[in-house]
Amino acid sequence: MGTFIGHVYPGLFLILYGLYQAIVVSKAMILKDSLLDSSCHPRNKGRWARLWKISYGGLLKMVTGSILIAYEINCIKGGLILMNRELPPRFMYPKQWQHLTMFILLTLNGCVDVMSKNLLPQRCVLLEKGTLALTFYVLLLLLISHVQDSTGIELQTHCLLILVVFLLMLVLTIELWTPDTLHLLLIETFLFLMMGSWLIQAGFILYKPVTGYPWQDDDISDIMFITTFFCWHVMINALCLLGIYGISSLWHRCYGTSLKLMGSKEAPYHRSTVGSLYKLLQEVDPSEKDDQALLLSKNPS
Repeated sequence: MGTFIGHVYPGLFLILYGLYQAIVVSKAMILKDSLLDSSCHPRNKGRWARLWKISYGGLLKMVTGSILIAYEINCIKGGLILMNRELPPRFMYPKQWQHLTMFILLTLNGCVDVMSKNLLPQRCVLLEKGTLALTFYVLLLLLISHVQDSTGIELQTHCLLILVVFLLMLVLTIELWTPDTLHLLLIETFLFLMMGSWLIQAGFILYKPVTGYPWQDDDISDIMFITTFFCWHVMINALCLLGIYGISSLWHRCYGTSLKLMGSKEAPYHRSTVGSLYKLLQEVDPSEKDDQALLLSKNPS
């Protein structure tokens, strides 16, 4: 992760996951629906219903985590060893081992999501939220230790990232008691987008500056502009969430109503005429039931 690609790839994953969550939360807010669905095995709803129930977020975590684990291991020439053979032995590659721990946690969190939503007989939301909160508790500890030898631009960049992780950890902790609160889910989605976009920005700042010249640790203007860029990311991600909500609302108004109308028009053709007549018979007087039932029995249809 101590490279440009090591910052950009996790950032892209977090942005994709945040966009997916933004669409899901926007739909729930528009329809005033709940995001918690306890039925994990729609056996009687067809193949497409099963496909819709797949935990795409969990699969994304598993695939991304596995790719980042392989990338982190292959970045070290000679292999990622824990200790050298000198006397006394010393720990090797401490930051790379921290990166590997983060990616393993991401993969395990994806496995828990898939297991809860698709393998267990009933979805366990507390297990999903608890695992995600625990992941960010560990991530916060690793990031605080990660900046022990950082100074200047790198320290300022990572401190702002730690701020986002800390806020996200607080939101996830509160969600353990209120997992279906849409306002908290919206804040969580915003923080995921912030974390992803800032990781990509950090990659450009630390490894590939746009100007072609490295940022100066002893220049107070460069350090101040780090915070300015962070504030710009706050505004851009907030506008992104607002845009997704607006597009989702517009789509629901244009196509959601038409789909409901199509369903209501097609419904009468699937009704049974004889069944509806017998329902009408139940509503008439008892003295008239026998006569109308006799007429129906004489009717060849």
